[in-house]
Amino acid sequence: VMAETQSQEKKDMLRLLGADLRLVPAVPYKNPGNYIRYSERLADELRETHDGGVIWANQFDNTANQNGHYTTTGPEIWEATDGKIDGFTCSVGSGGTIAGIGRYLKDQNPDITIALSDPEGSALYNHYAHGEMKAEGNSVSEGIGQGRITGNLALAPIETQYRISDEEALPLIYDLLLNEGLLLGGSSAINVAGAIRLARDLGPGHTIVTILCDSGQRYQSKIWNPVFLKEKNLPVPSWLDQ
Repeated sequence: VMAETQSQEKKDMLRLLGADLRLVPAVPYKNPGNYIRYSERLADELRETHDGGVIWANQFDNTANQNGHYTTTGPEIWEATDGKIDGFTCSVGSGGTIAGIGRYLKDQNPDITIALSDPEGSALYNHYAHGEMKAEGNSVSEGIGQGRITGNLALAPIETQYRISDEEALPLIYDLLLNEGLLLGGSSAINVAGAIRLARDLGPGHTIVTILCDSGQRYQSKIWNPVFLKEKNLPVPSWLDQ
């Protein structure tokens, strides 16, 4: 089950892998038609006609999500940096990544800064900055941004927060393709922009880590498509518009 606004590449890949894809309108969580709530009802219905093998993973509120990052991703980051890490930041969808990694890093060194990188259109920036769950603006990013505190996010030791616009984030992944050969997606763009913000705040000599969590192949029809970018009044690299 997924929102119908997701990229065509994602839909095509799921169908190629054999999924019975159910597309629903992109509506808030409080709406019974929201994809998360629809998927829960669908799982309940399927259990009545299938003997075993039907689960509702519930990645947003099932805290096994963040625990997976606590036991794997967090230790990997700690070991890769020899414990010399000063800050970690990423965006939030389910909240599992920032909660699990944040908890692990804080257990190793309480002085490590854990920061939220939030796209416009999400309510989390205002929640952490002003105590108000209020969304402002919009973003072409997919799978990140949130309008509620999920079961995983409730465990995240977030200390500071950044609101990142598409105009700030997208040029970074265009540069990363040209200079590093990395073809990345919109969530990675938000994460890199947040890491730069955190690095500027902490100053020279500090080590900042983020997650490059999505491939640009999933968004060839959107953020790697000059026609789409122009329709959204977003920056278009000259080399892409040829």
